[in-house]
Amino acid sequence: MAPRRYVPPKPDGPFPYSPEDLAPTEAGNDSHFYAAPRFVTHIDGNAINNVRNYYGQVLPHKGRVLDFCSSWISHYPAEVAKAASSGEVEVLGMGMNRAELAKNPVLKYWSVQDLNEDPEVHLPGPLAEGKLDASTCVVSIDYLTKPVEVLQSIRRQTHPGGKVHLIISNRCFPTKVVGRWLKVDEDERLNMVGDYLWWSGWRNIEIQTLVEGSFMADPVWVVRGENVEAAV
Repeated sequence: MAPRRYVPPKPDGPFPYSPEDLAPTEAGNDSHFYAAPRFVTHIDGNAINNVRNYYGQVLPHKGRVLDFCSSWISHYPAEVAKAASSGEVEVLGMGMNRAELAKNPVLKYWSVQDLNEDPEVHLPGPLAEGKLDASTCVVSIDYLTKPVEVLQSIRRQTHPGGKVHLIISNRCFPTKVVGRWLKVDEDERLNMVGDYLWWSGWRNIEIQTLVEGSFMADPVWVVRGENVEAAV
């Protein structure tokens, strides 16, 4: 399905969400919640295949890519995995569970970081000051309590023209998503993520359906943005 451009209704106004909107329904120690590894996938096989196909169209085969809120699998296509294996593309990972990240075959470097505690993204690896060409996040943006700060940090570390790709579905841990997520419909959730990108300085924001949901299939969307100028 063709993407639609997104600009907030009041683009020059204040960020439209309160701290209460972005508080999890069950506050607590995220490090404890994610302490046990979960070697499972959180969307179905058809959704994963469509995410992989999408990544094959948009991710660079050279440069640096960050997969934040990562896990034991990034759903990158074979050509990106091959480029990572050959060193043409350097894939960095950041997540909450050491065992999961250690098992992810595409990650060159990875680190454990709780972005709800520290939203300043610290890139792993010896070239921590190097710029990113793209970033990805699969069905996890809804858990971030400081999404604007996280996305600002990523944008500051992204080359002009670099993009961020946020994969969205309707699957979640209901006690850990931000409170507003469970109170609004799917279109409002997508617009909410578009707002995150807008107020963190990303532009050329687009929302695209990758899989239409049904009783038997998980829906999948991507909300993406571009760093159109050198970030400060």
